[in-house]
Amino acid sequence: MTAKPPRVLIIAGSDSSAGAGIQADLKTAQALGCYAQTAITAVTAQNTRGVGAVHLVPPEIVVAQIEACLSDIGADAIKIGMLGSAKVVKAVAGVLRKRARKIPIVLDPVMVSTSGHSLLAANAVAALTKELFPLATLVTPNIPEAKVLTQLRSSRRNDAEAAGRKLVAMGAGAALIKGGHATTATIDDVMVWKGGVEVYAFPRIKTKHTHGTGCTLSTAIACGLAQGLSLPLATGRAREYVQHAIETAPGLGKGHGPLNHAV
Repeated sequence: MTAKPPRVLIIAGSDSSAGAGIQADLKTAQALGCYAQTAITAVTAQNTRGVGAVHLVPPEIVVAQIEACLSDIGADAIKIGMLGSAKVVKAVAGVLRKRARKIPIVLDPVMVSTSGHSLLAANAVAALTKELFPLATLVTPNIPEAKVLTQLRSSRRNDAEAAGRKLVAMGAGAALIKGGHATTATIDDVMVWKGGVEVYAFPRIKTKHTHGTGCTLSTAIACGLAQGLSLPLATGRAREYVQHAIETAPGLGKGHGPLNHAV
């Protein structure tokens, strides 16, 4: 019998084009050697050009999926992506407080899709910070999300670090401010954690094929934590994985195309 793989539970929305969301998360976990389970929070009709429709899954069904996974197979790490509404945020927080106190949680505060479609109700942001930040080992906002959460002033490293400290003060165990929305020659992701500040700098790749980068990165970090890596090592490996996935993107679609998760 082969060794049992590390287990990751992914709580997120579905992407019909499979470039982001649950589908990207599953492909990422498979590529990194983890067994992924899912609790689907929303069904979206989307492609590389945008999101056409969103159907939120009732909170009690989201909770039932989480309960089913944790009560049987269990999890070594949890990734949270799109939640959609304050009701779902509160329901997820409630079940995780009971079921996942000792499990590392990576929270990607998904608010807007790559194409600009809102994926989190405005009244859910306060619930997200109040209910889920205290449970999160790491939160991974991009620059627009950090602006909403912390009034981030610019994409400069010192401002990103200040935003990360604010997120930790709001209850998160650590915060990774992703620099993809900046315009610098390198993409600088700045992480504030208990060990200090880490900066992950990679050359910016000129491409429009970046659909699902945030989902992919947060799941890759969760996989590293499930495999026993430290937070800095899990984040560094995940960032390298995303870089290669962008570099080798298949060029599909007429808009922001998907990554190559099989690298």
